[in-house]
Amino acid sequence: MNFNLTQIPERTKKPRTHGLTMVMDKGLSLEEARNFLSVAGPHVDILKLGFGTAYVTPNLRAKIELYQSANIPVYFGGTLFEAFMIRNQFDEYVKIVKDYGISYMEVSDGSVIIPHAEKCGYIEKLSKIGLVLSEVGSKDAEHIIPPYKWIELMSAELSAGASYVIAEARESGNVGIYRGSGEVREGLVQEILTKIPAEKIIWEAPQKAQQLYFLELVGCNANLGNLAPNEVISLEAMRVGLRGDTFNLFLDRE
Repeated sequence: MNFNLTQIPERTKKPRTHGLTMVMDKGLSLEEARNFLSVAGPHVDILKLGFGTAYVTPNLRAKIELYQSANIPVYFGGTLFEAFMIRNQFDEYVKIVKDYGISYMEVSDGSVIIPHAEKCGYIEKLSKIGLVLSEVGSKDAEHIIPPYKWIELMSAELSAGASYVIAEARESGNVGIYRGSGEVREGLVQEILTKIPAEKIIWEAPQKAQQLYFLELVGCNANLGNLAPNEVISLEAMRVGLRGDTFNLFLDRE
């Protein structure tokens, strides 16, 4: 850090197993990606090429290699996995992942219906070739999953081989663990945490108020995802009590 300040909460060090910041790249150019890394690279733990953007991104291999050269794992959005799966092209998906040197994979069922046993089967297969992030929760705002079901699904997917479960929110932060207004479904979140370790959950939290909620609830090392590239520095400052929202959170006034 650039200055010496006391009473700064202890952040986990890279490569982290928790306290993760997952960023969504929805279409940065190579030059924009380089500029982004020059500022925020030390604070980014995982980079997601959002939804199906990898299919249409120019210079895809060069972009992946750029992020990987900064020791930031890259993975394709879960929507791309679902696009391959619904077309019965799972084996081709695996070949593409290997061809691009991708070691992180997301398994989701937010856009299509997959029997849960089948989804766990995909997790088990992919966990043999890399680290699996499994996403729980629907992208359909009308499809409300009760808390006990969230816990059941998350537990099963972790048991199947997922290293982390991602709590769905979309890039807008208005479904899944959030209401349409973006407000956190607090009862749901707190019930999930009675059964699933916080270190194993990545909370999609694209909005500042959502990030603040999890930092207050879990602490500075909450796993947060779907961050916009230009929000990473702001989030890191908020994590350590150097933004107005968290300024008093970690101070010992005695």
